[in-house]
Amino acid sequence: MTSAKPYEATSPSEQVKTLTETESQSGRTGMIVAGLAGASAVGIGAFGAHGLPDFLEQSGLDPDTIARRVEQFETGARYHLAHAIVLLSLAIAPLRWSGWLRAIRALMVAGLVFFSGSLYLLVLTNTPVMGAITPIGGVCWIVGWLMFVGCRDSSTSR
Repeated sequence: MTSAKPYEATSPSEQVKTLTETESQSGRTGMIVAGLAGASAVGIGAFGAHGLPDFLEQSGLDPDTIARRVEQFETGARYHLAHAIVLLSLAIAPLRWSGWLRAIRALMVAGLVFFSGSLYLLVLTNTPVMGAITPIGGVCWIVGWLMFVGCRDSSTSR
């Protein structure tokens, strides 16, 4: 085995050999989380594009409220898909899994739940108070993004 760091491996098989069992499990978990986030983003986005306007109209909402709710739903779906891609990137990143990466992944998932989830609930239940929860998800994402600044390969020492 070479002394290359995981991000410097010359072939995929060399990179796999450098992973510990914990890192391998974190990668598998990350792929599952990313896959579920991506699949749900596509499914929810499809509902938003094809079924949501009729659903809202049948709920008795006026056209202005429907337009506003569709826009809110689209915002949730757009951010949902974008952060599903972030989760996928984390899962396949050639970095060793550290507490930083686990925390970033947790914050990205929390952002999905609080930001996108609250917007979906707001729209589907016509409960504007749910909008008060949305910023919590935004803060989770901001903190997660900022944590990338301090994230580095745990196999290096400085």
